[in-house]
Parts: sequence; C-alpha cells; structure tokens
Amino acid sequence: MAKQILIKPVITEKSTKLADKRDTYAFVVNKDANKLEIGAAVEKMFNVSVKGVNTAVMPGKPKARSSKTAIVRGSKSSYKKAYVTLAPGERIDFFGGEEQ
Repeated sequence: MAKQILIKPVITEKSTKLADKRDTYAFVVNKDANKLEIGAAVEKMFNVSVKGVNTAVMPGKPKARSSKTAIVRGSKSSYKKAYVTLAPGERIDFFGGEEQ
C-alpha cells in the first residue's frame, strides 16, 4: 500500500537543503492520496514519526523537441508533490550509506 502512495523521493539541491535544515523531505506521490495517507505511508516505509505533511499539485508543462522533419509538440504530465516534516532528530537515508 505504501509503495502505491509514494512514487519516488525528490532529490534536488532544494530538497537536500530542506532535509538538512528543517527535517523536511519531498516525495512525488499518487494524485489521489491525501495528507493522512501520505503520512502513514512514510511512517510505515521508513520507520519514522511524521510531524506534518504539505502537498502541492505541480501543473503540466508544454514541451517541444525538434526532429529531422518537424517540431514535435507534447506536454509533461502534472503530478503531486508532498513535503513531509519529521519529528526532531529523525532522518531518512535514501542512499543507505554510512555517515562519517
């Protein structure tokens, strides 16, 4: 169930800074999932306690690329992003490495 709600973590410079400073992690989630389901899925999958969940629906964007014969136009699908704040002192290690 948790794997159907959480699609993938967002690993960018901004999300890494949020994780370091505020213990907030970003995930791409199922568009039908609500905040309670997202919080429960993170707690179950990573064995941490969730303090809060904020969500945002990222809109689709038009994209174009050139081929040999024409410009191919399409669009990038919209998706839902969740910012999950953990209790103080808790961390999620996506890479599985040991800290030194």
